[in-house]
Amino acid sequence: AAGEVVERPASLVKELIENSLDAGATRIDVDIEGGGAQLVRVVDNGRGIPAEELTLAISRHATSKIATVDDLAAIETLGFRGEALPSIASVSRLRLISRPKGADCAMGLAVEGGRVGAPAPAALAGGTLVEIRDLFFNTPARRKFLRAESTETGHILRLIQRYALLRFD
Repeated sequence: AAGEVVERPASLVKELIENSLDAGATRIDVDIEGGGAQLVRVVDNGRGIPAEELTLAISRHATSKIATVDDLAAIETLGFRGEALPSIASVSRLRLISRPKGADCAMGLAVEGGRVGAPAPAALAGGTLVEIRDLFFNTPARRKFLRAESTETGHILRLIQRYALLRFD
């Protein structure tokens, strides 16, 4: 299933930007290193994830975007299957920190190759930070198929430009 969502670093950025937009973010910062293979960090000012739902957010098929069966007939979000974060976490070292509006502090957790650490207090003013390091560290055969750093960076830049043109707000 991870292959459906995570093909290259640009696919990580796509999924994370869409999550940020679905969370109502008006500011999304994207940092990359090594063409996204070493680091992809997306920070937004969206609604945030409540502390009690952090672990659920990286569970397969868990989504906050569908509450009832009727919601399936009226999907208004960019994503709704609950596959992005768990798929990304299965092939990387992922750190997730979130602070919903009104929360006393942010909470975070780390996932390495699908192994989930315990949630712990963290520092973040508001919104959500998702940091992905060492993409495909545990699947070297897949890492070999990544292109040159400049090529992967170009894919990410073009993707961000498309979203900026579509969502100038």
